[in-house]
Amino acid sequence: MTNATNKGRVAVLGAGTMGAGIAQVAAMSGYSVSLFDVSTAQLDKARAGAAQSLDRMVAKGKLDAAAKESALTAIETFTDVAKAVAAASVVVEAVPERMELKRELFTAVDRAAPESALLGTNTSSLSITEIASVVRDPSRVVGLHFFNPVPVMELLEVVKGVRTSEQSVDAALTFSKALGKTAIVVRDFPGFATSRLGVAIGAEAIRMLEQGVASAEDIDRAMELGYRHPMGPLKLTDLVGLDVRLAILEHLHREVGEQFRPPALLRQMVRAGKLGKKSGEGFYKWDAEGARKA
Repeated sequence: MTNATNKGRVAVLGAGTMGAGIAQVAAMSGYSVSLFDVSTAQLDKARAGAAQSLDRMVAKGKLDAAAKESALTAIETFTDVAKAVAAASVVVEAVPERMELKRELFTAVDRAAPESALLGTNTSSLSITEIASVVRDPSRVVGLHFFNPVPVMELLEVVKGVRTSEQSVDAALTFSKALGKTAIVVRDFPGFATSRLGVAIGAEAIRMLEQGVASAEDIDRAMELGYRHPMGPLKLTDLVGLDVRLAILEHLHREVGEQFRPPALLRQMVRAGKLGKKSGEGFYKWDAEGARKA
């Protein structure tokens, strides 16, 4: 991916792990990027993280120094959501998985973004249709579910709400291709395709650990070597965040059924602040650089 031509402006709302990754990939793909967050400290952290990620790509020969500087220059930061979305052709919301927060943000976006802009939400499990209900034209709202780490993961799940138009789905597929992603299209059903399958495996792995079936390392190794998963379910839960996984399971438990009841061990760990890689400890321990400790 290079920044050879400007393809328009992408507004990314939320400068957490996912938002920062989406902003980086969009900037590398030739878009100007408006990265919004209410916290200037979080915006600074996101820019620093993107710079480190790009430096690693340069060191590995996957990117040249000029492309790195071009990508960093393409990312502007904002604490005013109206200014961030004012000139956007695509908006990607990537704030925490709370319906009331997303609906509040989309209400603001609907007032300020161009009427032609594609409005996307990076939710991994919440209803696209419900989020879109606060927008005057819900046909332009679509799920754009990216995967962590965004610069590495190829998949983009495009989720079609009840009132999402085919034109918006086509625009989302075009955007996915421009980012170098491979898209799948799914209906707006709780958990979509990936979250529903992923958390089911993750929850069962946690129950196995809870019951003493095997160690975390051996449960993960079983899936990595026996089923060719690139990362075991417990290590992946650490990467995603135990609090994020718990929120998804709670939502699916309410919406789908008993098979998604969160394991007691997961609740206990979240209450103890063991959230995974971002807190330094989950099912594994992690150092300040994000590498797993022995």
